[in-house]
Amino acid sequence: MREMFALVDCNNFYVSCERVFNPALWNRPVIILSNNDGNVISRSNEAKALGIDMGDPFFKLSKIIKENDVSVFSSNYALYGNMSQRVMQTLSECAPDMEVYSIDEAFLSFKGFNYIDVEAHARRIRDKVKQWTGIPVSIGIGPSKTLAKLSSRIAKKQPEFKGVFNITDHSCFNELLDSVDVEDVWGVGRRYSQMLKENNIHTALELSSANDAWVRKRMTVMGLRTVYELRGKSCIPLDQMPDPKKGIISSRSFGRPVEKLEELKEALAAYTARAAEKVRRQNSVASYINVFLATNRFKPEPQYSNSAAFRLPAPTSFTPDLIRYANANIEKIYRPGFRYKKLGIMLLEIIPEEDAQLNLFMSYGDTAKKKALMQVFDSINAQWGRGSVRSASEGSGRPWQMRRSYLSNRYTTEWREIPLVKASV
Repeated sequence: MREMFALVDCNNFYVSCERVFNPALWNRPVIILSNNDGNVISRSNEAKALGIDMGDPFFKLSKIIKENDVSVFSSNYALYGNMSQRVMQTLSECAPDMEVYSIDEAFLSFKGFNYIDVEAHARRIRDKVKQWTGIPVSIGIGPSKTLAKLSSRIAKKQPEFKGVFNITDHSCFNELLDSVDVEDVWGVGRRYSQMLKENNIHTALELSSANDAWVRKRMTVMGLRTVYELRGKSCIPLDQMPDPKKGIISSRSFGRPVEKLEELKEALAAYTARAAEKVRRQNSVASYINVFLATNRFKPEPQYSNSAAFRLPAPTSFTPDLIRYANANIEKIYRPGFRYKKLGIMLLEIIPEEDAQLNLFMSYGDTAKKKALMQVFDSINAQWGRGSVRSASEGSGRPWQMRRSYLSNRYTTEWREIPLVKASV
């Protein structure tokens, strides 16, 4: 039975999320900014046509924004994350197996669809996602994940395919591969693409025709799998159960420089609580923490950066304990007289909760009580929004938090920000 994959890719995802709740933004140039409103991280097609590129610094775009009435938004990750969940839930009903690849991409398995028009089915999926979530998507179909990814790129960039393209047994298969730069092939990357071009391999077609032994020697077995996938042989299965993360980082740049230790501790408590929540979500515990801070190296002022690591007495995901250990470490590396720009915490050596061993001075009863408390904590925040219940050490005013001057409402996760519809009488 022949393998068949589809790659569903949300179009300009962050911009599309904003447009769902503000229809006036359709057909207008829109950009989304990174943390602290620093750089462009998402653009509408209209913004791309104006010459706005990914990564452009926001402060350099004031003229083009004013002259072309470009709508600007700060990144609203609460909204984008929830909209992603809605898209993925919709897609899960459209195929027997699915791999969530990123916040705006998912692979679907069409294996066994021998008597179904897969292209027509993909168009029904596209219509369903648009109707149920408001998010437009492009869908690429191929006999391997690599070719499905390539097909999705074609579906998005070439309007004549109306958002769906199937490269399987296509009459112009070789011509299509020859039109794709080798650096745009999924899994190649910048370093390998440079090496390949130095060896006169410039396109996906030329890579698919490369000698197997040479590819394995220069790109390892993973590179050889990519070559096989370009030839239509599936070598990369769906990853339906991704491995739990072994390390989790929670870090932000401050909206303004921070000098006081008390404010640094407040920010660190908030970041630690977020990291601990992620650890609990995968039913794990952390064995090691690393706290780091740094000044702004782009400013002509005194510079300082440092980090401190600590092995926990016993693996845990209990937020108060992690905050206590994190604060002890920030006290070790803090130096007065500096204007700090960034702070963060890494939780490392993360293991499954059931594999954690208590030390001689801990009781199972205490551990069970801590787990029960965190379960209540997480359930309240899941129902009423992140931060509804939090540790007092995280602070309330948070003058250090990142700058988001153009933030839209959290329409789907915050009761106070749900859009209201007023009926005319």
